[in-house]
Amino acid sequence: MRSVLITGCSSGIGLCLAQGLKQAGYRVFATARKSKDVIKLKQLGFESYQLDLASSASIQLAVSEIYTQTDTLYGLIHNGAYGQVGALEDISREALEIQFQTNVFGWHELTNLVLPKMKQNNAGRIIYLSSVLGFVAMPFRGPYNASKFAIEGLVDTLRLELIDTRIQLSLIQPGPIESQFRANAYLAFKEYVDMNNSAYQLNYQGMIKRLKSSQLAAYTLPPESVLKCTLHALESSKAKIHYWVTFPTKLLAILKRILPSRIMDKILSKVGGGGKR
Repeated sequence: MRSVLITGCSSGIGLCLAQGLKQAGYRVFATARKSKDVIKLKQLGFESYQLDLASSASIQLAVSEIYTQTDTLYGLIHNGAYGQVGALEDISREALEIQFQTNVFGWHELTNLVLPKMKQNNAGRIIYLSSVLGFVAMPFRGPYNASKFAIEGLVDTLRLELIDTRIQLSLIQPGPIESQFRANAYLAFKEYVDMNNSAYQLNYQGMIKRLKSSQLAAYTLPPESVLKCTLHALESSKAKIHYWVTFPTKLLAILKRILPSRIMDKILSKVGGGGKR
């Protein structure tokens, strides 16, 4: 039975991956940031540990505890993340640092903790849940854009450095997926953006309406679509480097290759909710 460690399993994509991989016969170590979510995961029958990606001590403790239960991990699935929204000129250094602590630094540290045993066994899969915003930028999502661009740069580099091993790295790049992402983004926005003193109040009004809406965005897919890609990345003898999920991701990936940057800027500004203040 192959063992996999998944971060961010409290709901949405992470929970779907944990359930789907367990059903497929994997031994799943499902982690979550909050202790109450760890309890829920244990009640669902998972081997679950608390792992806060913003805390180095939490990451190291979780990995240490997991390695008392298994000799090695075949798969590491980076999923835990959140999206800080807001115009970049309204984003403080503190807010940007906190975004990177969870979405970038925590992922990097966790990778480095499991790599030695993967290299010792000369086998393993590391899967990163990136985003369409990992290769195109949209307005008012700057911190999240930057964190996903950073992850993709780290993964591209690490893939080259591991080219002589049998460890395979994959980036899954979803577009709109059913999850708690928008609700969590709204909470982060309220905490770190002073809307009342911003020049972008009109833009924020539309953005907040979308974040609070229960209506799904166009072309939204269920998290099972990500599970399908994850299974392929774990089980194929030659996993893909990039997995595009949802029609918007596939379309924008093609357009980015063929269109001039200025035309892409116009498209992304409209799609992303830019425009006049």
